[in-house]
Amino acid sequence: MKRLFPIFVVLAAVSVTAPAHAGLFDDDEARRAILDIRTKVDSLALVSGQLEDKLTTKADKTVVLDLLNQQDQLRQDIAKLRGDIEVLSNDVSDNQRRQKEFYVDLDNRLRKLEPQKITLDGKEAQVDPDEQKKYDAAQSLFQSGDYKNAAGALSGFLQSYPRSIYVAGAQYALGIAYYAQKDYKNAISSFGIIVADFPDNAKAPDAMLNIASCYSEQKDKSATKKILLKLRSLYPNSTAAATAGDRLKAVK
Repeated sequence: MKRLFPIFVVLAAVSVTAPAHAGLFDDDEARRAILDIRTKVDSLALVSGQLEDKLTTKADKTVVLDLLNQQDQLRQDIAKLRGDIEVLSNDVSDNQRRQKEFYVDLDNRLRKLEPQKITLDGKEAQVDPDEQKKYDAAQSLFQSGDYKNAAGALSGFLQSYPRSIYVAGAQYALGIAYYAQKDYKNAISSFGIIVADFPDNAKAPDAMLNIASCYSEQKDKSATKKILLKLRSLYPNSTAAATAGDRLKAVK
């Protein structure tokens, strides 16, 4: 029986060094553990082959029974180690998939926090996410016809982002919102800013025409005629100038 001692030593070594739980390994450790287990599987397979040889030469029933038990134990250990290899391999694949998903999600989140380059009226500018969010919210109120709240949101946006590429558009929408509420004084002020600060903007001629409408609503014929004449002088080829010509005919 002493000749069987090396086999028991191998079994004891395997039971001590096999991983208790694959989930405790990171990817590098898992790969090292897989290589270690495969080495142990090869060793056990070699021992199992040696037992096969001994079984063919042993006549003593007791010894044969012990060898059969040892061989059965070896087969169970080999099966368990192969199962551990499969578990560890799956863990590595799962970890790689989760890491990829994490980095993709992180990249998307960071992109949402970065300023975005946009082009408006032929000009490029950087717009940060909060700026875009506030402008879109104000425009949403305006488009829904909620002019009172839209005026508040647009005013807040202009105060927070006085140099935004959206200033001209926000200022024009603010003028319309005031006009819709019959607040002609503030409407004239809003449209006037476009004419003064953004004379080359496509909305400037319409802003002047809207100023004339505000004066007309206030029954100020002199101011109405003056702004219409100025509109035709500054933007003679615009659609607004053609409309101004028609209105001048009605002003007495």
